[in-house]
Amino acid sequence: MRAGPPAGIVVPAGVRAVAGARPLRAVWKNELGGITFDAGDWFIKWTPATSPIDPEAEQRRLEWASAFARVPAVVDHGRDAEGAWLVTRALPGASAVDDRWIADPARAVAAIGAGLRALHDALPVASCPFSWSVADRLADIGRRAAAGAVRSDRWHPDHAAYDLERALAAVANPPPIDRLVVCHGDTCAPNTLLDARGGFAGHVDLGALGVADRWADLAIATWSTRWNYGSGWEDGVLEAYGIARDEERTRYYRLLWDLGP
Repeated sequence: MRAGPPAGIVVPAGVRAVAGARPLRAVWKNELGGITFDAGDWFIKWTPATSPIDPEAEQRRLEWASAFARVPAVVDHGRDAEGAWLVTRALPGASAVDDRWIADPARAVAAIGAGLRALHDALPVASCPFSWSVADRLADIGRRAAAGAVRSDRWHPDHAAYDLERALAAVANPPPIDRLVVCHGDTCAPNTLLDARGGFAGHVDLGALGVADRWADLAIATWSTRWNYGSGWEDGVLEAYGIARDEERTRYYRLLWDLGP
């Protein structure tokens, strides 16, 4: 999924300019070359110009969601020939994969589940201008597959039995929608923040936020517990959310996720 930043990261000129005299520390680098910098009470997310990720898409989603949920406030955004950046105010709290919560997974997964339920209950579907629907995601996958940009070598071992043709056929038949909500769009454990007592404190990384079946989020939130805390913690997320396990929807949305960018 994601990895910590390698040593020797060069700060892009746009990030240095917007940070001014603030000290910068690279805290995250994703597989597409995007880097997140800690700038004290700000975080600056930088994305190279070659990346399909659009920081302005997250900026628009944060500005909309901030009226209803605990998400970072947007400070600034911009782009140059090298890439684009999004500056947000730091939320109080620590990531659910902070060392303290890796050592206390029961509390971490409970906060992830409770926080996800709070987000789904708070964000109004009727007025949400963003979609994360199966139809939209399948259209994007189709375009990327035609361009040879779907990377099966990056799929989770759960999907080792699939080739691209079989995977595309499987996701072409989605299960019925359980409940439409405004989904977070990337519910991997690092994107939930916990307060000092282990309660839910907020969400970050909402660049894919949009209306979809709640299992699009739940399938990934539970899956993420495996690579962050080990086996046996998926049900803790579901219990805190207040829902029973749904194997069919979980399998479907995990495969759909692997076909994504």
